[in-house]
Amino acid sequence: MAPQKYQKPPQAPPLFTATPKSLLEDSKSLCDGTRSLLDKISREVTPETATFANVVLPMAEDENAAGLVSRIIGFYQAVSTDAALRDASSKAEEIMDEFNIEASMREDIFKLVDAAYEKKEKLDPESQRLLEKERKSYIRNGLGIPAGPQRDRFKEIKKRLSMIQIEFQKNLNEENGGIWFKPEELDGVPEDVLATLEKGTAENEGKIKLSFKYPDLFPTLKFAKDSETRKKVFIQNENKCNQNAPLFREAIILRDEAARLLGYKDHASFRLEDKMAKTPETVNEFLGDLRSQLTAGGKKEIEHLMEIKAEDLKSRGMEASNDGNYYLWDSRFYQRMMVEKEFSIDEQKIADYFPLQSTVQGMLTIFEELFGFAFVEIVGKERAKISETSEADDIAWHEDVKLFSVWDDEGEGDGFVGYLYLDLHPRLGKYGHAANFSLQPGYLYPNGTRRYPATALVCNFSKPTATKPSLLKHDEVVTLFHELGHGIHDLAGRTKYSRFHGTSVVRDFVEAPSQMLENWCWTPSQLKSLSQHYLTNEQIPDDLIEKQISVKHVNDALFNLRQLHFGIFDMTVHTPKSHAEAEGFELAKLYNDLRFQIAGMKGPESLGQPSDWGNGQATFGHLIGGYDAGYYGYLSSQVYSTDMFYSVFKKDPMNPTEGRRYRHMVLEKGGSQEEMKTLEDFLGRKPSTEAFYRDLGLKAK
Repeated sequence: MAPQKYQKPPQAPPLFTATPKSLLEDSKSLCDGTRSLLDKISREVTPETATFANVVLPMAEDENAAGLVSRIIGFYQAVSTDAALRDASSKAEEIMDEFNIEASMREDIFKLVDAAYEKKEKLDPESQRLLEKERKSYIRNGLGIPAGPQRDRFKEIKKRLSMIQIEFQKNLNEENGGIWFKPEELDGVPEDVLATLEKGTAENEGKIKLSFKYPDLFPTLKFAKDSETRKKVFIQNENKCNQNAPLFREAIILRDEAARLLGYKDHASFRLEDKMAKTPETVNEFLGDLRSQLTAGGKKEIEHLMEIKAEDLKSRGMEASNDGNYYLWDSRFYQRMMVEKEFSIDEQKIADYFPLQSTVQGMLTIFEELFGFAFVEIVGKERAKISETSEADDIAWHEDVKLFSVWDDEGEGDGFVGYLYLDLHPRLGKYGHAANFSLQPGYLYPNGTRRYPATALVCNFSKPTATKPSLLKHDEVVTLFHELGHGIHDLAGRTKYSRFHGTSVVRDFVEAPSQMLENWCWTPSQLKSLSQHYLTNEQIPDDLIEKQISVKHVNDALFNLRQLHFGIFDMTVHTPKSHAEAEGFELAKLYNDLRFQIAGMKGPESLGQPSDWGNGQATFGHLIGGYDAGYYGYLSSQVYSTDMFYSVFKKDPMNPTEGRRYRHMVLEKGGSQEEMKTLEDFLGRKPSTEAFYRDLGLKAK
């Protein structure tokens, strides 16, 4: 039972009672409301009378209120079990996107915002930032293009790109393919994975269906002894959403055309202008330097893994099948074997100490101690008590979802913080990766009181079986910590406007706070406190912790070269020298060729297939869903996160003084000021790449 003071949140959680009809109606009604407001401002204000208070502030307050509804409207497509609701959510998002494009290109409003900007009023720093960003957004949305055919074309492109993004992600969420295997073809795959697979009937009698969802896919690539099985799984996984390939291609071409219409030389220059990196040259230099430093290490790691492959095949009397190549589908299998053999690590054995429920509890305890939060799980009748409808089921979208009210602890003033949702297991039609979704933003009402945020973690960890709870491998513990890091960033936000709340920071900084928290999963005392054996309740023994930590940098070069493959592919397709080059990209070939050149692992092209096999670029949503010309941000954020951890937390990761300083100086600020200022204020100096390179065993530039 929660302490009395944490029992009555001052704000009810959001409701999840939408119908397909209500989603469409609500989206139209939001658009109508904003349109009326813009018309009113346009009617009543002239450039001579325009100020921040009568132009930008009413629009910001409208944006604050709309975010409470619009984010949830779009969220149903990622989590609902009802296909009609998912379809309506996608359709509603299309309606809202189309309206937003119209609104962002209203010349009458731009003239008023511009006039308010030129008045140079004395504003508080966050309002000043809002005014500057608002003005710039109109220019970036095409109002720098003279009215007429070119501007009309730009608007047409924006609308089509929005449709592509929605359709692309929908295809990924709805993907439900798989491969039917005979049990012997899956020899080596853990029993608890096989137990959850669909059993075949009729022509598939005696077979089991392996899906491409992570809890099936990764263990199979890691443990299936038959390399033909792994090869089949790998290749078909890269072909699982081929209908996305033409959408990806169209997006690359349209983005390039739009950037050129705005006067930029390419899409990356357009996207990077307001990021921390500023220019494609800065990004390419960072990626290029990292690649040149990691290449030799990657080659060495592959040579060593080839030796392990040769030994393995020999021990099974299969040396004749060794053609001297290290394939993409060998990667997870032999890395796992190497770690088991050379570091005596048994992934399954370690997973026994990390049942999902107690691990989540352990993580929340760390965040309580470090940042001064209190998490109170809301179950059963307690849900009905805080629901606006008095119905317990109305405040979550699925029975598996856990809900917490989040508070400041006594030292932080006992105030309410917001709501945290955890949706942790895969199901049909659900978003297939791990992500944090901001469901409702936080901001200040005009009277100075606070609106509190709601945030959701959507993950895909294996479901419990009849004999075992859901058990997390160490890399899944890291994933959970990472996504919770985003959730905490969202909850900790204390900004005036929802535009800057929580994780609403530039893309090359957004990963830094959550990546920094991953370090706690490599700290002995924290790993111990997170662990609890699912049968004995014992904590993980020190020797197992030591072994796990010893593999932190094993095959680091290969891991980072894989990240570089995504980052360099992303920058390559978004910096063509001409529009004709953008139209001529052979994307599948480029994706595969770059992967081989950068990471050194071979694919089906080494077995005589043309090198445009598969459509890996069409299977992950990042480059269509907002990380375009931004995937490098995972690596550049790592520079900042490693710097923060080594400088501030490494010697004492649970120092509550530093934890609270970090909460207030970094997490709370969101995007309300320049991210570089946030970082420099916290570190007390400019950030440095030294810790990042040292951590990788490389020389800093």
